[in-house]
Amino acid sequence: MLEYQEYLTHRKWMNHALKLAQLAGDAGEVPVGAVIVDTDNRLIAVGENRKERDQDPTAHAEIVAIRAASQILQTWRLHQCTLYVTLEPCPMCAGAIVHGRLGKLIYGVDDTKTGAIRTVINIPDHPASNHRIKVLGGILESECREQLQSWFFSQRRQRK
Repeated sequence: MLEYQEYLTHRKWMNHALKLAQLAGDAGEVPVGAVIVDTDNRLIAVGENRKERDQDPTAHAEIVAIRAASQILQTWRLHQCTLYVTLEPCPMCAGAIVHGRLGKLIYGVDDTKTGAIRTVINIPDHPASNHRIKVLGGILESECREQLQSWFFSQRRQRK
Protein backbone atom coordinates (compact mmCIF):
# COMPACT_ATOMS: atom_id res chain seq x y z
CA MET A 1 0.00 0.00 0.00
CA LEU A 2 1.28 3.44 -0.94
CA GLU A 3 1.75 6.12 1.65
CA TYR A 4 -0.33 9.21 0.94
CA GLN A 5 2.68 11.47 0.34
CA GLU A 6 4.22 8.92 -2.03
CA TYR A 7 0.91 8.69 -3.90
CA LEU A 8 0.79 12.49 -4.26
CA THR A 9 4.36 12.50 -5.59
CA HIS A 10 3.49 9.84 -8.16
CA ARG A 11 0.42 11.84 -9.25
CA LYS A 12 2.51 15.01 -9.60
CA TRP A 13 5.06 13.41 -11.93
CA MET A 14 2.45 11.47 -13.90
CA ASN A 15 0.56 14.72 -14.48
CA HIS A 16 3.80 16.17 -15.84
CA ALA A 17 4.14 13.14 -18.15
CA LEU A 18 0.51 13.62 -19.28
CA LYS A 19 1.30 17.20 -20.30
CA LEU A 20 4.26 15.97 -22.36
CA ALA A 21 2.01 13.32 -23.92
CA GLN A 22 -0.43 16.06 -24.89
CA LEU A 23 2.37 17.95 -26.64
CA ALA A 24 3.27 14.79 -28.54
CA GLY A 25 -0.35 14.21 -29.53
CA ASP A 26 -0.72 17.82 -30.67
CA ALA A 27 2.32 17.24 -32.91
CA GLY A 28 0.74 14.17 -34.51
CA GLU A 29 2.55 11.59 -32.40
CA VAL A 30 0.94 8.88 -30.30
CA PRO A 31 0.49 10.77 -27.01
CA VAL A 32 2.98 9.21 -24.62
CA GLY A 33 5.09 11.24 -22.21
CA ALA A 34 7.90 10.30 -19.84
CA VAL A 35 9.63 11.98 -16.90
CA ILE A 36 12.76 10.90 -15.02
CA VAL A 37 13.40 12.11 -11.48
CA ASP A 38 16.16 11.41 -8.98
CA THR A 39 15.88 10.11 -5.42
CA ASP A 40 15.26 13.66 -4.16
CA ASN A 41 12.34 13.99 -6.61
CA ARG A 42 14.19 16.51 -8.74
CA LEU A 43 13.38 16.51 -12.43
CA ILE A 44 16.29 15.10 -14.45
CA ALA A 45 14.90 14.60 -17.96
CA VAL A 46 11.72 14.42 -20.00
CA GLY A 47 10.65 12.73 -23.20
CA GLU A 48 7.69 12.52 -25.49
CA ASN A 49 7.06 10.34 -28.49
CA ARG A 50 9.01 11.72 -31.49
CA LYS A 51 8.93 8.84 -34.01
CA GLU A 52 7.16 10.82 -36.74
CA ARG A 53 8.96 14.11 -36.17
CA ASP A 54 12.41 12.53 -36.03
CA GLN A 55 11.68 9.69 -38.48
CA ASP A 56 13.24 7.42 -35.87
CA PRO A 57 11.55 4.17 -34.83
CA THR A 58 13.42 4.25 -31.50
CA ALA A 59 12.20 7.74 -30.53
CA HIS A 60 9.69 6.54 -27.94
CA ALA A 61 9.11 8.83 -24.95
CA GLU A 62 10.99 6.48 -22.61
CA ILE A 63 14.05 6.22 -24.87
CA VAL A 64 14.16 10.01 -25.38
CA ALA A 65 14.04 10.54 -21.60
CA ILE A 66 16.60 7.82 -20.82
CA ARG A 67 19.05 9.23 -23.38
CA ALA A 68 18.64 12.73 -21.96
CA ALA A 69 19.05 11.56 -18.34
CA SER A 70 22.19 9.60 -19.22
CA GLN A 71 23.71 12.65 -20.89
CA ILE A 72 22.77 14.98 -18.04
CA LEU A 73 24.03 12.62 -15.32
CA GLN A 74 27.01 11.47 -17.42
CA THR A 75 26.27 7.81 -16.74
CA TRP A 76 24.19 5.08 -18.30
CA ARG A 77 23.53 3.57 -14.87
CA LEU A 78 20.32 5.23 -13.74
CA HIS A 79 19.72 3.15 -10.60
CA GLN A 80 19.02 6.31 -8.59
CA CYS A 81 16.24 7.37 -10.97
CA THR A 82 12.52 6.80 -11.31
CA LEU A 83 10.88 6.78 -14.73
CA TYR A 84 7.26 7.90 -15.01
CA VAL A 85 5.51 7.09 -18.29
CA THR A 86 1.87 7.35 -19.29
CA LEU A 87 1.70 3.99 -21.12
CA GLU A 88 3.20 0.63 -20.17
CA PRO A 89 6.52 0.32 -22.04
CA CYS A 90 6.92 -1.84 -25.15
CA PRO A 91 9.64 -4.54 -25.44
CA MET A 92 12.23 -2.09 -26.80
CA CYS A 93 11.65 0.40 -23.99
CA ALA A 94 11.47 -2.33 -21.34
CA GLY A 95 14.86 -3.54 -22.52
CA ALA A 96 16.29 -0.02 -22.32
CA ILE A 97 14.85 0.40 -18.81
CA VAL A 98 16.49 -2.84 -17.67
CA HIS A 99 19.82 -2.09 -19.39
CA GLY A 100 19.78 1.47 -18.04
CA ARG A 101 19.45 0.00 -14.54
CA LEU A 102 16.59 2.34 -13.61
CA GLY A 103 15.62 2.05 -9.98
CA LYS A 104 11.89 2.35 -10.37
CA LEU A 105 9.24 2.46 -13.12
CA ILE A 106 5.85 4.06 -12.59
CA TYR A 107 3.38 3.85 -15.47
CA GLY A 108 -0.18 4.95 -16.08
CA VAL A 109 -2.12 2.50 -18.18
CA ASP A 110 -1.51 -1.08 -19.29
CA ASP A 111 -0.82 -1.68 -22.98
CA THR A 112 -2.82 -4.77 -23.91
CA LYS A 113 -1.11 -5.06 -27.31
CA THR A 114 2.60 -4.56 -26.64
CA GLY A 115 2.99 -4.08 -22.88
CA ALA A 116 6.28 -5.64 -21.87
CA ILE A 117 6.30 -4.92 -18.15
CA ARG A 118 3.28 -6.80 -16.82
CA THR A 119 0.48 -7.08 -19.40
CA VAL A 120 1.62 -9.11 -22.43
CA ILE A 121 5.13 -10.13 -21.39
CA ASN A 122 7.25 -9.41 -18.34
CA ILE A 123 10.76 -8.43 -19.36
CA PRO A 124 11.95 -7.00 -16.00
CA ASP A 125 11.24 -10.23 -14.12
CA HIS A 126 12.36 -12.59 -16.87
CA PRO A 127 15.32 -14.86 -15.97
CA ALA A 128 17.29 -13.35 -18.87
CA SER A 129 17.07 -9.85 -17.35
CA ASN A 130 20.22 -8.82 -15.55
CA HIS A 131 18.55 -6.14 -13.42
CA ARG A 132 15.41 -6.11 -11.29
CA ILE A 133 13.32 -2.97 -11.18
CA LYS A 134 10.53 -1.87 -8.86
CA VAL A 135 7.34 -1.39 -10.88
CA LEU A 136 4.07 0.34 -10.08
CA GLY A 137 1.30 0.58 -12.65
CA GLY A 138 -2.05 2.32 -12.61
CA ILE A 139 -1.09 5.84 -11.48
CA LEU A 140 -3.66 8.20 -13.08
CA GLU A 141 -4.75 5.20 -15.12
CA SER A 142 -8.10 6.60 -16.25
CA GLU A 143 -6.56 9.93 -17.31
CA CYS A 144 -3.83 8.16 -19.29
CA ARG A 145 -6.35 5.82 -20.94
CA GLU A 146 -8.71 8.67 -21.82
CA GLN A 147 -5.91 10.69 -23.40
CA LEU A 148 -4.86 7.80 -25.63
CA GLN A 149 -8.41 6.80 -26.56
CA SER A 150 -9.37 10.38 -27.42
CA TRP A 151 -6.30 10.80 -29.59
CA PHE A 152 -6.86 7.54 -31.49
CA PHE A 153 -10.55 8.39 -31.95
CA SER A 154 -9.68 11.82 -33.38
CA GLN A 155 -7.11 10.24 -35.73
CA ARG A 156 -9.71 7.78 -37.07
CA ARG A 157 -12.19 10.63 -37.58
CA GLN A 158 -9.60 12.65 -39.53
CA ARG A 159 -8.90 9.72 -41.88
CA LYS A 160 -12.58 9.34 -42.84
